[in-house]
Amino acid sequence: FSKHVLTEDIVHREVTPDHKLLSRRLLTKTNRMPRWAERFFPANVAHSVYILEDSIVDPKNRTMTTFTWNINHARLMVVEERCEYRVNPENSNWTEVKREAWVSSSLFGVSRAIQ
Repeated sequence: FSKHVLTEDIVHREVTPDHKLLSRRLLTKTNRMPRWAERFFPANVAHSVYILEDSIVDPKNRTMTTFTWNINHARLMVVEERCEYRVNPENSNWTEVKREAWVSSSLFGVSRAIQ
């Protein structure tokens, strides 16, 4: 339901022998650069980004883990994100998430600012 997500395609899906659901999705979403970065890059830089997402749904442990990363604009910047969703131990009606992200760039001269 996010307006910035343009497409969502399932590339692979399987249930493992230990009953976990593994999925890989290809997402296309809008790519709005930070205002400071717009000065450094031409206006014709693609305004969409392709994202791969791997997810593992573990019904036994009642968890879902996602790992996402961009596959285009990778020379400029790679953004990786890992989220682990689980039932809150104090209230089973709540879901809690542990979210981690890593940003890296090898672009000469601006990699430190991007990171």
